[in-house]
Amino acid sequence: MDNSFIVLHEQYSQRINRLLTEYLANIDSSLLKEAMEYSLLAEGKRIRPFLVYATGQMFDCVLEKLDAPAAAIEAIHSYSLIHDDLPAMDNDELRRGRPTCHIKYGEATAILAGDALQSYGYSLIANIPNLSDNTKILMLKELSFASGVSGMCLGQSLDLQAEEKVITLDELELIHVHKTGALIKTAIRLGMFAAGDKAMQYQRELDNYAYCIGLAFQIQDDILDVIGNKNVMGKNQGVDKQLAKSTYTSLIGLENSIQACQRLYKQAIEALDKIPYNSHALTQLADFIITRNS
Repeated sequence: MDNSFIVLHEQYSQRINRLLTEYLANIDSSLLKEAMEYSLLAEGKRIRPFLVYATGQMFDCVLEKLDAPAAAIEAIHSYSLIHDDLPAMDNDELRRGRPTCHIKYGEATAILAGDALQSYGYSLIANIPNLSDNTKILMLKELSFASGVSGMCLGQSLDLQAEEKVITLDELELIHVHKTGALIKTAIRLGMFAAGDKAMQYQRELDNYAYCIGLAFQIQDDILDVIGNKNVMGKNQGVDKQLAKSTYTSLIGLENSIQACQRLYKQAIEALDKIPYNSHALTQLADFIITRNS
């Protein structure tokens, strides 16, 4: 991972943080808004907005067309984190280096903040001024599919069902392809839709890349759950072990998990190599995913 990625990631992160702050400023003050802001504006990796921006810009799409989709998917992601941390789910007390939303504001307000962020994400796309209605519909269909019963929510449900069970590697992969991978693929597709026909002819290659980095992201999470530093990660270690969940490290071991990440990285780069545009930013992101420590 070279310095150009660090600079670009910082630029995209600053842009999305500024936009999210501006968008939220248009909402009337309330405890609910405060809880939404607490989670949405918390310091995070902003991987999904980065994917929207980097994919769109690879095909020369202007940033202004990518802003709302990038904000929308971060709102959906933040909603999922709030709900995932709840006592009925993972019952976690630390997220992004500070108390989780339900610890800070109470369980009821946290549930409502997650609900509000979900619908807010869709409204951001519906109100984009500089995209055609057809493109907005494509984005809304994609985001709703990836977020719901066939995507992220299914993955969360399968994850809950797998607690205190030993599941197969194929079953574990199915969980993560939906729970983590669905929104990662959608982030890339949102950037692709914004860029138009020039990008959409490479959907298969972009989907293959998304699949590989989405799964690698989760395997690296499992690795960090074993060897990571809580203070660097900003969340508690060993949560999956406490919930008796199967992980890649518990099923195939730490070293094999590291090797699996490396294989997925190689496959991701092979997919990008089939696209005759500058994919350096996406290549560097794949490298970041398998080398990150938080």
